[in-house]
Amino acid sequence: MAAQQQVQKNTLYVGGLAEEVNEAILHATFIPFGDIKDVKTPLDQATQKHRSFGFVTFLEREDAASAMDNMDGAELYGRVLTVNYALPEKIKGGEQGWAAQPIWADADTWFERQQQEEEMQRMQAENRAAMEAAEELHRKKMAEEREGEKEDEGQVKDDPMARAEAEVLKQNIS
Repeated sequence: MAAQQQVQKNTLYVGGLAEEVNEAILHATFIPFGDIKDVKTPLDQATQKHRSFGFVTFLEREDAASAMDNMDGAELYGRVLTVNYALPEKIKGGEQGWAAQPIWADADTWFERQQQEEEMQRMQAENRAAMEAAEELHRKKMAEEREGEKEDEGQVKDDPMARAEAEVLKQNIS
């Protein structure tokens, strides 16, 4: 996607965590900055240990900003922390973008979007056909008018009264 992901202003990404750090320690580290709504340390499926990062969600944006300003670059259990605003978790193919949802969660919207695209293509084809028909009708009408003008010219040559009128018109114009 070309658009930037929107940051979550009250959720912080905390990177560089030591193995000893758990959710309780992370909570205790960040509680001085404000009320905490949630603390998560995603686990590695193979080792069942956290993957050296976590997320701290504050109730207030101002508290999250204060914690980020004070804790980015701070040391915890001998490791330097990286603290930034968190980006929403994404999964490949997930339209909603939340890793907590299964990949098929957006299947209904995908089918709806496909139907809408097919309907748009059908309508465009109908519009194109109508435009072509209108253009063809216009061409036929113009051709008939040109033939009618030729017939009028032929009638002028055959009709002495029409010839006289045409000559008078020419004299009046001159």
